[in-house]
Amino acid sequence: MADIGKEPVYKTDALIEEDIEAYLETHQHKTMLRFITCGSVDDGKSTLIGRLLYDSKMIFEDQLDALQSDSKKVGTQGEEIDFALLVDGLAAEREQGITIDVAYRFFTTEKRKFIVADTPGHEQYTRNMVTGASTADLAVILVDARKGVLVQTRRHSFLANLVGIRHVVLAVNKMDLVGYDRSAFLDIVQDYREFAEEVGISSFTAIPISGFKGDNITALSPNTPWYTGPTLIDHLESVELSADEDLAKSFRMPVQWVNRPNLDFRGFSGQITGGTVKPGDPVRIVPSGKASTVKSIVTFDGELDEAQAGQSVTITLEDEVDVSRGSVIAAADNPPETADQFESTIVWMADEAMLPGRSYWLKCAAQTVSCSLQPPKYQIDVNTLDHLAAKTLDLNAIGVTEMVTDKPLTFLPYRDDQGRLNKALGGFILIDKITNQTVAAGMIHFALRRSQNVHWQAMDITREARADLKNQTPKVLWFTGLSGSGKSTIANLVEKRLHRMNRHSFLLDGDNVRHGLNKDLGFTDADRIENIRRVGEVARLMTDAGLIVVTAFISPFRAERDMVRAMMEDGEFVEVFIDTPLSVAESRDVKGLYKKARSGELKNFTGIDSPYEAPESPEIRIDTTSMTAEEAADRIVEHVLGW
Repeated sequence: MADIGKEPVYKTDALIEEDIEAYLETHQHKTMLRFITCGSVDDGKSTLIGRLLYDSKMIFEDQLDALQSDSKKVGTQGEEIDFALLVDGLAAEREQGITIDVAYRFFTTEKRKFIVADTPGHEQYTRNMVTGASTADLAVILVDARKGVLVQTRRHSFLANLVGIRHVVLAVNKMDLVGYDRSAFLDIVQDYREFAEEVGISSFTAIPISGFKGDNITALSPNTPWYTGPTLIDHLESVELSADEDLAKSFRMPVQWVNRPNLDFRGFSGQITGGTVKPGDPVRIVPSGKASTVKSIVTFDGELDEAQAGQSVTITLEDEVDVSRGSVIAAADNPPETADQFESTIVWMADEAMLPGRSYWLKCAAQTVSCSLQPPKYQIDVNTLDHLAAKTLDLNAIGVTEMVTDKPLTFLPYRDDQGRLNKALGGFILIDKITNQTVAAGMIHFALRRSQNVHWQAMDITREARADLKNQTPKVLWFTGLSGSGKSTIANLVEKRLHRMNRHSFLLDGDNVRHGLNKDLGFTDADRIENIRRVGEVARLMTDAGLIVVTAFISPFRAERDMVRAMMEDGEFVEVFIDTPLSVAESRDVKGLYKKARSGELKNFTGIDSPYEAPESPEIRIDTTSMTAEEAADRIVEHVLGW
């Protein structure tokens, strides 16, 4: 009973502020563990995370009321709660009872802070799992005690190890549905251990749990007296995260931004990804190779005497050297490598299959370069770990391939000889140049030896000197359009007019180059891309010689036409769209190709069973339904000569 007559004691604002500061101080110095839950469909990943949030009291009363109400709607019995509803936020997820997107949740205990990513189990969404795993320190691999180790369990374990997750928990879930049978648990652990050893997972912690009932989540369950290991939360709180191994490496910092607020200050901002740095340290700028010394390390809170991996800082240098976004400031005695050809592991994440030879954007740290992939050396079967022959990579496929960039890339192997990770300069993503969608994630193994041994030989006679000798400006007139549109006819007329004007030109025709240079190529999408790549390289050499190059190719894909444009100097590539409706082109059918394609005799024919991507903004558009070939040729020549 309360004492009557005593005044209630209220905390002053100062005391409340002290309490808040003490609370913040306590939580500020807690370590942070990032982990993912993964496994096959319906293994209970979302339920487990919901249980962790509930048991750690990280949900508000209104959320709890809504959760209890929603749980009744989905048919749980009595007062039971469907914890998965805490995490499955998308309407489609609740309707189907599966996780589609990656859901990130934060919770904290007395010992540690956590960020957990609930990743999809369905094979269709493996790409989302890779996204969640890329920043995780630990993976909780869930296995349904009734089903055991499945293909998707193996896939996720392989990917977790591939991206460098060192700590693995095998959570055998739904033990309540097998009567908490110890032998069922041990059989699954043994099955997983055999696969884990093949993948390279040297150790893991196995825990029998029930996410729905709460067994062995925060307290040891009386239902599993035979299990004497840690609970899941005990393990998550106590697992030792190895000190950032980057601290043992040489200093390096990819430059995100050149900080120039005024003429008196020029600094280079970024996050340190390896080692430590102090004012006075000698550094080297990669890829330029210029050397300098650190003058100061600047932050929002003032200058530092030392900075280490993980910190975001601005560095100033003693010398005025060329540094731009994408450059790497590194220890002078151990800078990262540069190369333009690599072997890499690729995880393909797009619905459209990888097209060898197609040009994609490659983003690594702050660098963005153009990159093309070779046909895979092999594809990896995640179930058997066999190396399979493959011409391409489909959605969720994992393979090893070689890639070529258009300019040197500053890099480190994703995993070095000592097993240490270099995620910042060893990992990358590939982006489709047309859609801007991420199509793959990759990890660099090493630079190809030929990329280090082949160097550009400087010549005394320049391309400008050759063009001056011919008294003309080099150009590439790139004719594109459907078969039968009139490309070759108009291109031939254009070259005849240029020849009469004493212009030095050369006509590259689609059919003609397939008699020699591209005789070995067929008409699959991959072969079409290689066909255009080779022609583009030849056209570039011809412009170096000072010629006006006229080409006539269907070149059905925008990405490849853009690839050729990128090979040329600014203003030298002129895209000429011979715009002829399919019905008109097919009615001409001079070579009888449309007839063969319609009958099924000719596969992969553009316009019939292979797409044509019309130019969106060509320099010249020729409408052949309203203009004769002669009129078209005159217009094109006028454009080329600037009349």
